Amino acid sequence: MQKILIIGIPGAGKSTLSFILAEMLDLPLIHLDKHFWNRGWVKTDEDIWQEKVKELVLGEKWVIDGNYNSTLHIRIPPCDTILFFDYPAYLSFWRVLKRSIFQRHRPRPDMADGCGEHFDFEFYKWIWNFNRRHRPHIFEMLEKHAAGKKLIVFKRPSGVTRFLDQLRHDLKNRS
Repeated sequence: MQKILIIGIPGAGKSTLSFILAEMLDLPLIHLDKHFWNRGWVKTDEDIWQEKVKELVLGEKWVIDGNYNSTLHIRIPPCDTILFFDYPAYLSFWRVLKRSIFQRHRPRPDMADGCGEHFDFEFYKWIWNFNRRHRPHIFEMLEKHAAGKKLIVFKRPSGVTRFLDQLRHDLKNRS
């Protein structure tokens, strides 16, 4: 695992897992939110965004965390491993709501400067409808671009725990 792509529904734990994997495997960490969002939650222009992602995937090794369906066709081909958080919407919705309450206005290490945690009704709607509206596109992109890649789908948090336990075991035995 040298080029790991972490995708899936918001609030599932993509950023948390990416921090852990980058440290465990000594890989550079790229949070797409840090590159897409500008101060005050201003989006990057789509043409500039596409070019930025093309630059980001040129690295020899990385963990890239984030959805951004419009760039999956750029990120899937160079990766060797895809970790897909395929959680129910209600679980992710609840996690993001809790994060919004307990981390309100605080910056996150995976987010651009000037983009603190806040209540965003449109984002909550987006999460609630993610599996119906966005999940099919992810599967379409995986089918089209992920042949030969290692694909691991997490249906619940316990799957992530098992994955990390196995990886720790494998790394310990490799030393």
